[in-house]
Amino acid sequence: MEPVMHMESLLQQFKGGSVSALPTPSIVADLDALDANLAKMDNFFAGTARRLRPHFKSHKCVTLARRQMSYPSTTGITCAKLSEAEQLVAGGIKDVLIANQVIGRDKTRRIAEMNRNALVRVAVDSREGISQLSDAALELGVKIGLLVEVDIGMNRGGVKPGQPVVELAEIIRDTGGVRFDGLQSYEGHIVTLPDYEERKKRVVEDMRPLFETRALLEQKGFSVMISSGGTGTYDITGKMEGIDELQCGSYALMDTAYKTIRPEFLNARYILATVISKRGDVISTDVGLKGMGAEYGTPVAVGYPDAENMYVAEEHSVFKNMEAAIGDKIRILPPHGCTTNNFYPRMWITRNDIVADLWAIEGRGCLE
Repeated sequence: MEPVMHMESLLQQFKGGSVSALPTPSIVADLDALDANLAKMDNFFAGTARRLRPHFKSHKCVTLARRQMSYPSTTGITCAKLSEAEQLVAGGIKDVLIANQVIGRDKTRRIAEMNRNALVRVAVDSREGISQLSDAALELGVKIGLLVEVDIGMNRGGVKPGQPVVELAEIIRDTGGVRFDGLQSYEGHIVTLPDYEERKKRVVEDMRPLFETRALLEQKGFSVMISSGGTGTYDITGKMEGIDELQCGSYALMDTAYKTIRPEFLNARYILATVISKRGDVISTDVGLKGMGAEYGTPVAVGYPDAENMYVAEEHSVFKNMEAAIGDKIRILPPHGCTTNNFYPRMWITRNDIVADLWAIEGRGCLE
């Protein structure tokens, strides 16, 4: 993580000035657009039984996570990795779900350590994972809440619905140091289907075995909560009886890929880049794959409606049909925000294009 003194020095150097004065490439977020996105999602959940557990992996910024926690619909924060959870807990977040399997005696002990001062739950899908978490919890005298992950079609992790889930729940119930808190699922294989009606139909179909599994567990005396969902399906899963909390993440800052299916949210984040080369109407900028997640589409140059991205190389993004001059500062919307934020140690915060703040991206590089 970047030293605090360096962050403060940088902020004092640029605070109150135009965003165009920032060094490039820099990741920038417009505060008004960000807050509008947070309020829109919060308003959706107002008056419903569902709650929001935003995903930290989408922005990796503890200050932003705390801002999300200030909204009444938000019950806690989701993250993908143990080291992300450690950053959140160190930053004052007291309710965290690691929506992933954590394997390794060294790692499970760190989870137990965090549970001394915070509620840090973990997703599991194996006897080995349960056993390792149990050993660590018993050693440190804590209880770790577990969610059994249910594979509803993504084929990435989890166990199949029905009896395999019941078996793991019973193992957890009979094992010291751990507690069965419910189920996790993620419809990641369908969240970005372009056609909304097809997306809705598939979500309803794929969630059915999950709800049947919940009913089966409740018949056996288990108390069950379900954590699921994402930005692409929030207004589908967010209306489903049986889902208790949603792990939406991309809605806060957005990117070009999600914008195609969720136009109601604003692109609050962009990369400020410099035009460093020009050949006719073809320009090259100083940000490429090492500074922008481009797995899910093409970047967009803001303010240049005719511009087309030709390709993204390691250090360059190349656009054609773009009348920009060498030295111009331009704004590029990344195709994938989650991986973009992972490249940067800090995020500049602006209001009306004036630099207002600088937030650390503490989760950058948190791969453990």
